[in-house]
Amino acid sequence: MYTSLLVRYGEISLKGNNRPYFEDKLLANMRRALGDLPPRMMRKTFGRVFVDLHDDLQAVSQRLQRVFGIISMSPVVTAPLELEAIKKAALAVLKDSPGTTFKVQTQRPNKRFPLTSPEVNQQLGAYLLTHNQDQKVDVHTPDRVIHVEIRDEGAYIYSRIIPGPGGLPVGVTGRGLLLISGGIDSPVAGYMGLKRGLELTALHFYSFPFTSERSKEKVIDLCRVLAGYSGPFRLVVAPFTAIQKAIRQHCPEEFYVTIMRRMMFRIARAVAAKEDALAILTGESLGQVASQTLQSMAVINKVVDLPVLRPLVAWDKSEIIEVARRIGTYDISIRPYEDCCTLFVPRHPATKPPLARVEAAEKKLAVEELMDECLGNLEILTVEPEDTGI
Repeated sequence: MYTSLLVRYGEISLKGNNRPYFEDKLLANMRRALGDLPPRMMRKTFGRVFVDLHDDLQAVSQRLQRVFGIISMSPVVTAPLELEAIKKAALAVLKDSPGTTFKVQTQRPNKRFPLTSPEVNQQLGAYLLTHNQDQKVDVHTPDRVIHVEIRDEGAYIYSRIIPGPGGLPVGVTGRGLLLISGGIDSPVAGYMGLKRGLELTALHFYSFPFTSERSKEKVIDLCRVLAGYSGPFRLVVAPFTAIQKAIRQHCPEEFYVTIMRRMMFRIARAVAAKEDALAILTGESLGQVASQTLQSMAVINKVVDLPVLRPLVAWDKSEIIEVARRIGTYDISIRPYEDCCTLFVPRHPATKPPLARVEAAEKKLAVEELMDECLGNLEILTVEPEDTGI
């Protein structure tokens, strides 16, 4: 019955002269999401994209629900610009929508259509009541709304509205380097970065044999989930064992985490340069652990000249877990395989580390040599989505 899927985008329509760029990126991401399905036409109008359906509404809508930039979708019945045809289409939509009350709501961008929007509402409402004796009109709290859009090329009738993820199309705001552990927070930070239009490269610090191969597999699985929202991306695995051993051997215990994070950021800066990433993205939340106080963040940030984006900085743990469950990363994150951060936490980490003391402690490390060894042994993977279609 449904011939097209009407796809709405919101924030993109406010972009002024840059709007065509955002729209083109959105359409490219939609085509990629539908890449394994039969080819189809996509027609763009202001604030709308119409996607042809081939009896595959469920498959198409499921894939597009993971495309950032889309705020909602509706399966539509298309009718010619004739009142009788519009009535029959509206009746079909009403019968396909559960409930006992309804109202008709018409938009008429095509001002050449002979009836006004209120007149269309009245004509359709009377017709639907005549052909459905068990139905009633309720203009305030109806069970469903029969929407009619009268455009130049035809009329579109629908009732169901499927929510999209919102945000901006992936790729319109540049590339970010996501520091991803096996925990709950960093995948959610990556998701939020994607939602604001970032492309991602992920960087994971791996401390074999202190962490097992399964801990790395967990990170790959988390990246597969994120790739379901963005398409394939690169995961860089950095060997970190030698650096952690050197920190434990030469540095005060209270500064283990601070110095470890500074080394991670130095390596991230080098990887970002190779990946053309313009920012570093982390899953840090203010005050959650010792390295996430303002004082610690300030000391850690000193070693990089890129913006450090912390999408979760004001979130509490329950909010992060809620999103992790919704996007499909939570069950993977709680697998019992520890990452390199959790294994080297000191008994009493400094929450307000003085920069001068941290820098003095770091002088006992062969920073450049340790970095060169790490950067010379990077493992680079391309992670594909866990599901087909993106």
